[in-house]
Amino acid sequence: MPMSIQCLFPESQPNMPLKNTYLSLNLHQQASANDILIYANYIASLDGRIALRHDETGDFCVPQSIANKRDWRLYQELAAQSDVMITSARYFRQLEKGCAQDLLPVGQEKAYQDLAVWREAQGLKAQPDMMIVSASLDIPLSALQSLEGRKIYIITVKSADEHRKQALQDMGAQVLVTAGDKVDGMAIKTHLIAQDYRSAYMIAGPAVHQTLLAAGVLNRLFLTTHLSLLAQNDFHTILQGDMQPVALSLRSLYLDNIGGQMFGQYDITEKV
Repeated sequence: MPMSIQCLFPESQPNMPLKNTYLSLNLHQQASANDILIYANYIASLDGRIALRHDETGDFCVPQSIANKRDWRLYQELAAQSDVMITSARYFRQLEKGCAQDLLPVGQEKAYQDLAVWREAQGLKAQPDMMIVSASLDIPLSALQSLEGRKIYIITVKSADEHRKQALQDMGAQVLVTAGDKVDGMAIKTHLIAQDYRSAYMIAGPAVHQTLLAAGVLNRLFLTTHLSLLAQNDFHTILQGDMQPVALSLRSLYLDNIGGQMFGQYDITEKV
């Protein structure tokens, strides 16, 4: 990647390489003892759109006008630092229809093989494990086949369909049932810590994002803001649902003139 991004915060400095901007954070080493660092990542237009309704499928998809390889490099760097990735059943349904960014694997593409080498040097597994959040358990079984070699946890509710639960278990997934009528973010964190994970990368949509934020278990947000305006009435933003306001503090901000975007990193501090 060319020398092309400028650090705007905390200090302005000369242009620097895009490559390794996030990899150098060593997120897998940041959690305190008996804890886990949970972080999320989105790309959004300047007017806040992370997904628009697809004319043919009716699903919400990442707009092709803002998806780009430079942001994708940083997406992969964040994935490379994770012990486990958190996503949703809806994500897998979209993936099957071609409306979601792939779950990698890390370093599969030639341009990102350095990330696979980096994971090995750090003593990490070849690929992050997977935590799927789903009340319905409406998960395409074919999607799980693509996760061969990775531990799969599915966290759901007591009212979940028993036949779907059994089918997923037969595929090798571990199904975890929470006590309430919806999955709580603290239950997600508690289970991940019990499995000795130290870093978790949330790549799901706004509903899971809200679940983690409402429980106060999300630590950091990475947000790429593409300098474009998309409008349209049917769209998703990075958050939905009712909850108390949450305060963030800016940790870093980079300007990518070539990609026409900014890379922001925020600490989740506390509820306002």
